[in-house]
Amino acid sequence: MTTTTAASADVAQRTQRVREAAQRIRLNALHMGEVQGQGYVGQALGAADIFAAVYIDQLRHRPGDPRWAGRDRLLLSTGHYAIGLYAALAEAGIVPVEELDTYGSDDSRLPMSGMASYTPGMEISGGSLGHGLTVAVGMTLGLRHQGSDARVINFLSDGELNEGSTWEAAMGAASHRLGNLIALVDMNALQADGPTASVLSIEPVEAKWESFGWHTQRVDGNDPQALLEAFDAIGGRQATGAPHVIVCDTTVGRGVPLLEQREKNHFMRIDEHEWSICREQLITGFKGASR
Repeated sequence: MTTTTAASADVAQRTQRVREAAQRIRLNALHMGEVQGQGYVGQALGAADIFAAVYIDQLRHRPGDPRWAGRDRLLLSTGHYAIGLYAALAEAGIVPVEELDTYGSDDSRLPMSGMASYTPGMEISGGSLGHGLTVAVGMTLGLRHQGSDARVINFLSDGELNEGSTWEAAMGAASHRLGNLIALVDMNALQADGPTASVLSIEPVEAKWESFGWHTQRVDGNDPQALLEAFDAIGGRQATGAPHVIVCDTTVGRGVPLLEQREKNHFMRIDEHEWSICREQLITGFKGASR
């Protein structure tokens, strides 16, 4: 087997692992949504491939020791995506799968918006959009001063690109040459007030990040292989160098046509009889794609 063939086989195996993990993340997100009958299910389905690529293939962590000092950090700036992150934490063995049943319930460690004080593996309390990247910059600087090669990965939304604090943080990261900082931008074209382009146009996104001094890539965020290739293009751990951003185009409700086509799909209210339809569509679509 040639080196090129071996590398291709490795990518194929990694891609399949991520694809299967993303499917389980989607199924568990639907399950948690059904517990409450509503929620940010569409975002979880859309971001599942990204979360799977990070936790299954990229993140250095110890499931039994989520505060291990040498870990990489995933910062969920979009606190309302917590339903998807909880499913990823369960997939990674950080949170018991059985605990997902408690999502959003009284005294649960899994509140509807992510809070670091409650959930193992949750690095920050997100939700006030525009704060995640600023915290990530400070955290990456702190790790550098400690001599750590840990990576900080900040998951943020396209709506957060409306926030001035995001771009201040982007300037700071480039100025300090934070090579171990990676931003993942979920470009699902939707925010609470409507389509992102209608609220405040943010394109051309790649050119903006590049002009701020970031190593920039844009990929299909629902394509596991494209995500892994983007991470591979970043290369090894380099505490000093240009920070990295992967702009990920995703579809809200990915894998469930019923939800993909729903007009008001930022915060979804799903009728009781629709949950079984959602699961059936997700399972059928995955089997079809795997043939």
